[in-house]
Amino acid sequence: MASKSKRLLLSFTAMSVVFSSSAALAGGFALREQSAYYQGMSFAGNGTTGPSISSMFWNPATITGAGEGFTFESHHTLVAPTAEITGAFTPSAIGGGVLGLTPSTAPSGDIGSEGYVPASYTAYKLTDQIFLGLSINAPYGLATKPHQNWAGQFYSRTSKVMSVNVTPTVGYKLNDMLSFAFGVQVQYFKVTLKSAIPNVPGYPSAILQGDDIGFGVTAGVTFKPFEGTELGLGFRSGVSQTLDGDIQTPAGLTDINASLITPEMINFSAKQRVTDAFRVFGTVEWANWSRLKSPRVTSQATGATVQTLHFNYRDSWFFAVGGEYDVNEDLTMRAGIGYEISPITDEIRSSRLPDTDRLWLSAGASYKVTDDLSFDLGYTYIHAADADINIGPGHQDYNPNVGSYVGKAQAHVNIISASMRYRWGGPAERPEYDVARGY
Repeated sequence: MASKSKRLLLSFTAMSVVFSSSAALAGGFALREQSAYYQGMSFAGNGTTGPSISSMFWNPATITGAGEGFTFESHHTLVAPTAEITGAFTPSAIGGGVLGLTPSTAPSGDIGSEGYVPASYTAYKLTDQIFLGLSINAPYGLATKPHQNWAGQFYSRTSKVMSVNVTPTVGYKLNDMLSFAFGVQVQYFKVTLKSAIPNVPGYPSAILQGDDIGFGVTAGVTFKPFEGTELGLGFRSGVSQTLDGDIQTPAGLTDINASLITPEMINFSAKQRVTDAFRVFGTVEWANWSRLKSPRVTSQATGATVQTLHFNYRDSWFFAVGGEYDVNEDLTMRAGIGYEISPITDEIRSSRLPDTDRLWLSAGASYKVTDDLSFDLGYTYIHAADADINIGPGHQDYNPNVGSYVGKAQAHVNIISASMRYRWGGPAERPEYDVARGY
């Protein structure tokens, strides 16, 4: 009887570690890097019209700024984070006794993994009032990989989140002042999370994985009250994702479902022309991360709740200001600064995603090769505030059968982005009237 009770305790411990650590599914894994053009201004003014139609990601109504015929843009971003967690693991009475766990101060090493973020945009001016568009983006992504046997391994090892979002859009230009647009999101979402199993020799990884295709909408409006002034308001809905997956452990495979909804996002942007060559921009963005309260993970076999994931995030905010200057007809330089308030607070921060508030510093340039072909380049340095981690009694991830982890994360990020913008088609230019020929 005692042996059976011990096996049940160890099985419960292993499963609890997997699911408590999977609470890092939400937070700062949204990817802002959807445009090389706006990267150069820390995304200030990214909901207003301009030379780049990449603004349609934040405000689909900006598609009405596209030129004649077809416009195509291809954006490519390399995100290079550097992050390390240092701290100490202390086994609980159960973890140190039944499981034989020992204290550890092994650092995580650099948990940041370089990431490539592509994005593409296509627009077609059907009439003077109707515009059609299609964007393909990766709005969510995460890749962290600490050392295999670091001090916090029972709460997190490798974490991966990836997404692909396809959004067809229709825009309508009512007049020179007012435009509207609507789009439909089709989003593929995949998650893979690993954590060490404390009751198996060598501490192999338990793996939680799942994926799903979900749907949402986008909508937006642009308003130009005066010549040289533009205001934009854009909305991206949340996407409901029911992850179909499993948990893999040495004991076997368990099929599960985990339901969550990505946060809605509202973007308000402004653009003001100061001179013919100089423009200033601003953006305020809100994301509804607080909707991720306590989603459930359920067994596919029985429908019973296996675990409740307590996110308890707050809403996030992003603020940016920037400007751009036309050096000449072909070259434009830009710069911007942004500040991001993370949805993750000290009270709930996990070792899997030690997200915190961030300062953005950016610069960029555009070069027009011809009237129809342009290139953009953007660079950003992100400085993240030090992030305290205290997974102990009272923390939503704490597992009393294992122990506590207390540490600090330090991080910064370098981002470089490049894009090509090309336009073709449209009505052919009519030659001047020839008096001799009569046409």
